[in-house]
Amino acid sequence: MIYLDHSATTPLHPEVLAAMMPYLTTQYGNPSSLYRLGQQARQAVENSRRRVAARLNAAAPREIVFTGGGTESDNLALRGIALARQAEGRQLITSAIEHEAVLATMEALATDIGFDLTVLPVDAQGRLRVADLAAALRPETTLVSVMAANNEVGTVQPIAEIGALLRRHTAFFHVDAVQAGGYLPIDVQAWGVDALSLSAHKFHGPKGVGLLYLRRGTPLHSPVTGGGQEAALRSGTHNVAAIVGFAEAFELAQRERAAKNQRLSALRDRLVAGLLAALPEARLSGHPTERLPGHVSLLLGAGIAADMMIAALDMAGIAASSGSACASGRNEASHVLRAMGVPEDEALSALRLTLGDGTTDVEIDQVIAQLPPLVARLREVAL
Repeated sequence: MIYLDHSATTPLHPEVLAAMMPYLTTQYGNPSSLYRLGQQARQAVENSRRRVAARLNAAAPREIVFTGGGTESDNLALRGIALARQAEGRQLITSAIEHEAVLATMEALATDIGFDLTVLPVDAQGRLRVADLAAALRPETTLVSVMAANNEVGTVQPIAEIGALLRRHTAFFHVDAVQAGGYLPIDVQAWGVDALSLSAHKFHGPKGVGLLYLRRGTPLHSPVTGGGQEAALRSGTHNVAAIVGFAEAFELAQRERAAKNQRLSALRDRLVAGLLAALPEARLSGHPTERLPGHVSLLLGAGIAADMMIAALDMAGIAASSGSACASGRNEASHVLRAMGVPEDEALSALRLTLGDGTTDVEIDQVIAQLPPLVARLREVAL
């Protein structure tokens, strides 16, 4: 199979598996236990916390809170900060193209608790205009959440510029960096963020583990109570093997990022050029340059149903998607593409091809050769 859905998940890196194995076998202690086996597990968790904090340029390891994944991290940040600060202000701001883990949480805070939610538009390339955010800020704005890079179209947002704006305001700043973790140079100081979410399985780590960076002094009301783990912000027994895997995967991804991005960008550009040359009715969606290095998002044109295209590609041995894996199976236009002004019939033809460590030049050639005839066949059927 040619696997081109790395934005959905990535294969586990062999070095990550090797780092995890002792904690899946002989080093099985509970980090909350006082005897040696438990303290060895606690040491592994705290060492992982230090490694990740250093890579993020966090001020202290205690600013790292391990969670069960990106969705949980987003929920913990948004609900936690909003509820902790509701006496200071009740306006929330986000963008129209956020992942549903952010949008649905913001909407629930508005519907269930009465927060005032402002959802900002984006331009035709999926970029938030910082001027729009500046105009939307009010004295009662308590929390702003903007993703670092979009999962469906790959567009990268001006996070450092937004962070600089919000330093002059009392609002706290959360960034969903789940898609960016393996590709962007994440520096929480340079970005000016108060909270940031990551998920290991997006950069060749294990599924089921994420983190929330929480700047010291950021108020957070945790909805999870119990044993008091993670400074009482995320109670529950630590998944030691997964946490060790997160730290190993993140360090590998950030260490190899520059060389990897150069290779993936070259493959991406060749794939885009080849497909657009063979598919005159198709066009690239998202920003042409400010995008993730291995991310190709195409609109194949009205009359092409993405679900049929994905099934045809699967039969040809190519794994792809139409957008967010969290929204797969829905026969409706993506909220991201609608926010970008894409007509619904064209939005239904969206195809996402995302490259990764194992993608080769030969595979790119095969996709360029195989995809256009499949599109032509589906177009004939539609007519």
